[in-house]
Amino acid sequence: MYKLGVFAGTADGRELIERLTGRGLSITAFVATEYGQVTLGEHPDVEVRSGALPRSEMPGALREAAFDLVVDATHPYAEHITESIRLACEATGIECLRLLRESTAANDDGVFVEDTEACVRFLASTTGNILLTTGSKTLSQYGAEEKVRSRVYARVLPMMSSLQSCAESGIAPDHIIAMQGPFDEELNTAMLRAVKAAWMVTKDTGSVGGYADKIAAAKKAGARVVIIGRPPETPGLSFAETLSAVETRFSLPAPKKRVVMAGIGMGSADTRTLGMLRAVSEAECVIGARRMVQSVDTTGKRVCEAVMAKDIAAVIRGGAERNYAVLLSGDTGFYSGAKSLLKELGDEFDTEVMPGIGSLSYFCSRLRRPWEDVRAVSLHGRRCDIVREVRDNAAVFSLLGGDTGAREALERLCAAGLGHVRVFIGENLGYPEERITAGTAEELRSAEFGPLCVLLAENDTAASAPVTYGLPDEAFDRDKVPMTKEEVRSVCVSKLALSRGAVVYDVGSGSGSVSVECALVANRGTVYAIEQKDTAIELTRRNAEKFGLKNLEVVPGTAPDALADLPAPTHAFIGGSSGNLKEIIEVLLAKNPAVRIVVTAVTLETLSELTALTKEFSTADCVELQVNRPRTVGRYHLFNAQNPVYIFTFQYRKTEE
Repeated sequence: MYKLGVFAGTADGRELIERLTGRGLSITAFVATEYGQVTLGEHPDVEVRSGALPRSEMPGALREAAFDLVVDATHPYAEHITESIRLACEATGIECLRLLRESTAANDDGVFVEDTEACVRFLASTTGNILLTTGSKTLSQYGAEEKVRSRVYARVLPMMSSLQSCAESGIAPDHIIAMQGPFDEELNTAMLRAVKAAWMVTKDTGSVGGYADKIAAAKKAGARVVIIGRPPETPGLSFAETLSAVETRFSLPAPKKRVVMAGIGMGSADTRTLGMLRAVSEAECVIGARRMVQSVDTTGKRVCEAVMAKDIAAVIRGGAERNYAVLLSGDTGFYSGAKSLLKELGDEFDTEVMPGIGSLSYFCSRLRRPWEDVRAVSLHGRRCDIVREVRDNAAVFSLLGGDTGAREALERLCAAGLGHVRVFIGENLGYPEERITAGTAEELRSAEFGPLCVLLAENDTAASAPVTYGLPDEAFDRDKVPMTKEEVRSVCVSKLALSRGAVVYDVGSGSGSVSVECALVANRGTVYAIEQKDTAIELTRRNAEKFGLKNLEVVPGTAPDALADLPAPTHAFIGGSSGNLKEIIEVLLAKNPAVRIVVTAVTLETLSELTALTKEFSTADCVELQVNRPRTVGRYHLFNAQNPVYIFTFQYRKTEE
């Protein structure tokens, strides 16, 4: 394994190591402080040596490590360290690359001075507070000048050695800002204004060192800038050239492209996270919908407008860049394109998902309410039974889609008898034209709303809604269509042992009472009510609408032919077979050998046929249910016996073996 030594005193050095780790190199990183070791992080193939390495000891350390190559990625102002590394590599015969940080300074950025001594002389001739952003190493020079010392606010690393330097230089405790960067334009501006700075002192640290943010912040805060110029540098390479040279030198395999999927928030700058902004800043290519990529700073980056997962993946696979930022609306974990994009990219890329502020948390914050009790769903391009959700939950949040999405949701609630529910409609959340409207579903049903809407419904009666099956017979419309009675229906649904996401066939649905009960229990699944009689078909549909069930579909036709195009069932109830019982069961088993089947029998012929079938299944059960109901005779109550019903349960047909 090849050995690489990196003197990593800068962000460039840390990034170089991160780009090279895991690619077959043994890397030793030299950092001056323990703090530098912490910021570098841990990597399995990287050894970190912290502490200053004297010039006299450096050749021995390099010789002992037997490096094949050394990279000098130290600070552009640490010219004495660069000279020590160069001399040590010459003495040991080890090849050395110098990583140069590109200068971004412009003549009109401020006052340029040659070095720290010249900076102190210049500041002594001025007035006003000074924000010093050059660290603690040269503090003693500022502290030695009486006309400067009391005006200086020193921004240093939060380390004991830095605080000690401040104390030794005579910097007052309330003039010390001990913080670790990065410092963006906004934070720099806040600090300048907080200390009422007339001057900011910086070095030409380049884009990686946050130079541009400092200059912009000073202009915004009305402060002037003193820039300490760079010392003459030895010849070297840019970051890209250095990385390419190392990869070529050791014939390294191509690294995985890095893809960050970042939630961009609600549209305004106020809801963007620092992580998202950093992802965009570090990316070489930014991908997303037009309104998203146009809302961020993409200067110097390739920009691609794409929304669909396949289109985004094609851009990344065909691109020459290594770092990509994919911008996604709201939060990446809430009905986001991140899910499909992760599946599309697979393990081919180094992917990271970065959350954002989504519409749910934002809307609830605007309403001044918590959202831990809210059931979150979406009507935007998805099938969702908003009536069931609102009936069953005290609070429901839903994304709405299209120009009529809000009105359609409100109409459905009112039609299901939920017009009393409190509703909040949020339009254009996060944008200047944001609007929030409150009222009951009935009050808002005729109002006009735009296409970018969300809904929050609060139902105080949800807690009292029944959660068990066994609705009274009177709850259903019946006419003269046969109906499975309440007690029998309860036992049948119990025997089905439904799951929330079950796919249920109700063969011979009749009035639809069993279908309704199953749809209420399997509220994340689908119930197919198969019925051949027109009157019963209409009645089943009417009862489904009465209970606001969107997961119940009526299938006209005779079984088993009517089952052909339906998805495979997990459960099936046969209440009427029209003499096709055996054929129906064969079709059910062909679609799903593990389907759970419940059948009722009231005639001796059906009872005999089902009894014979019990020998063919591993799980076979039969219950005889006798229900007696009272009737009044004078001042007495006598029971009338109902016809017995036989309930069979089958699952897992035995093999011939």
